[in-house]
Amino acid sequence: MSGDIADIAAGFDIGTTTSCAAIWKNEKVEIIPDHQTGSRTIPSYVSFTDEEKLVGEPAKNQSTMNPKNTVYDAKRLIGRKFDDASVLSDNKLWSFKVTGDSNNKPQINVTYKNEEKKFHPEQISAMVIQRLKETTESYIGHELKKVVITVPAYFNDSQRQATKDAGVIAGLEVLRIINEPTAAAIAYGLDKHDTDKEINIIVFDCGGGTHDVSVLTLDGGIFEVKATGGDTHLGGSDIDNIIVDYLCDDIKKKHKIDVKKNARALKRLNIAAEKAKKIYLQVQQHQLKWIPFLME
Repeated sequence: MSGDIADIAAGFDIGTTTSCAAIWKNEKVEIIPDHQTGSRTIPSYVSFTDEEKLVGEPAKNQSTMNPKNTVYDAKRLIGRKFDDASVLSDNKLWSFKVTGDSNNKPQINVTYKNEEKKFHPEQISAMVIQRLKETTESYIGHELKKVVITVPAYFNDSQRQATKDAGVIAGLEVLRIINEPTAAAIAYGLDKHDTDKEINIIVFDCGGGTHDVSVLTLDGGIFEVKATGGDTHLGGSDIDNIIVDYLCDDIKKKHKIDVKKNARALKRLNIAAEKAKKIYLQVQQHQLKWIPFLME
């Protein structure tokens, strides 16, 4: 953090389920804690009510009470067509309504301040970016004008442009759209590798919405993505959906109640499934820590 304030840029990672902001400080990448919650990530949620718009943790916290007007997974819509097979499939799981506009672009339908509103995915992403912008400005003590935004390596030109548009809508100059595996390699300082030889790097990225594997080469300080692959529906939220599907079937079998027809109940079940998964993982990790001691 030195030089002209106008030249200082932040890095934003806009994830399917969570997002975060970072800056280069003290010769390392530093993740910026949210200026309201203190968390280093915020849920990629936007919720609309009769009085206000909520972004991040406040939006997710009241999503069970306002499921039809709480938007998430915008990254799965950005830069896509409404009739895309993945969009049509995901649309069956979302608690909010998605329709197509005259150009076959998906648009999210909500009620905001007692009025029917329609937003494109990049507008929703812009609201998340705006929240990260405010957090960054609170941290650095001045206005943020420039940003670098990460995207999956497999994003096509339409998805990359829509992500850039989201940054512009949020009032920022987007210096660059960078591949997520490249960003990860830089964050770990692999670009400082002291060798003249070309090296190969494999990056595993298991996120909230996707599970990706990328092969990069580093030669002369320059990264090149050689290959990337993965599953766009093998993230943490997809595991939550599998748990929810199981619970819905079990409830229907035992109590003759179809939870999937009640958006509010379905979202409550989804939040509960996510919490149960995290608690289970924490217990498993705690037990694993004791294994070496027990084996002595």
